[in-house]
Amino acid sequence: MRIGEASRASGVSARSLRYYEDEGLITPGRCGNGYRDYCRSTVDRVRVVRSLLESGLPVRLIKEVLPRLTPGSGAGTDAVCVEFLREVERYRDRLAARIAGLSEQRAALDAYLRQARRTGR
Repeated sequence: MRIGEASRASGVSARSLRYYEDEGLITPGRCGNGYRDYCRSTVDRVRVVRSLLESGLPVRLIKEVLPRLTPGSGAGTDAVCVEFLREVERYRDRLAARIAGLSEQRAALDAYLRQARRTGR
């Protein structure tokens, strides 16, 4: 299928499909005229990439884990590198710290708004 069809089938924009290709996350085939040709397995891989991106993982980590998540890749889907897991945990911990900081900021804004409403009336 061409890029427009793959975009509709995967729920990802054509621009994102090109980006995933540029980053080495997918490798669509090519037609004789040079157009990209997306097979069902590539569209399935795009859905996995999108899901991982939505979960907050950076492309750098997705590139590392994606071969382990792809059936038939020969990369050993059962064994995930310990160092990779540590890196995902570090990323998760940094994310949790950012969330905590944002929660503190939200609480401070809520307190300000409560105070402003009390004194403004």
